[in-house]
Amino acid sequence: MEIINFILHIEQYLRQFITDYGIWVYMILFLIIFCETGLVVTPFLPGDSLLFALGMLATENLLNLTILYPLLLIAAISGDTLNYWIGKWIGEKAYNYDNKYFKREYLLRAHEFYEKHGGKAIFIARFVPIIRTFAPFVSGIANMNYPRFLFYNVFGAVVWITLFMFGGYFLGNLPGIKSNFKLIIILIIIVSILPIIYEWWKSKKQLKKYKKYAKS
Repeated sequence: MEIINFILHIEQYLRQFITDYGIWVYMILFLIIFCETGLVVTPFLPGDSLLFALGMLATENLLNLTILYPLLLIAAISGDTLNYWIGKWIGEKAYNYDNKYFKREYLLRAHEFYEKHGGKAIFIARFVPIIRTFAPFVSGIANMNYPRFLFYNVFGAVVWITLFMFGGYFLGNLPGIKSNFKLIIILIIIVSILPIIYEWWKSKKQLKKYKKYAKS
């Protein structure tokens, strides 16, 4: 519940962080994006909503985009890279783990996503919470060619950071956005998880069809 509260009131928390930590807030933001993309035990950290809120706060000169933008690009690229090499190092043994810190269900969903989209999964996953955290890990387990992985990693990071951060920057000053910020964050979350819901519904439909044929 605390993480949900943080995401829904992310603008207020960020303002407080900036007041409390000053220049060190850039390091905190770097670590959030790095951990969300680089560690499979932290898929709950905010990504899309955080970037949008940061762009919005930059319009008030509370944050410097010329520092923040390249810093978070490095965080997103290096996070995915670390995740890839951890997956490569652990290998298929990862599928044997299942606990409150490491959900095998998330790993299997990311595996299905990777199987369906191949290398493009690294790019597409940037825009899908949870899958974003597990996709590079799965590509490491699958021994994806590293230069190919790096291409999708960098391309995805640039589009993801640019789209959400500058979306917040250019839309954040609009009165309708500012006064309904919580609603905008909820909308971002819903749009982000739609691919997961669609894949879940599709797999359930296929399973039902399989059971129907199995009975006949």
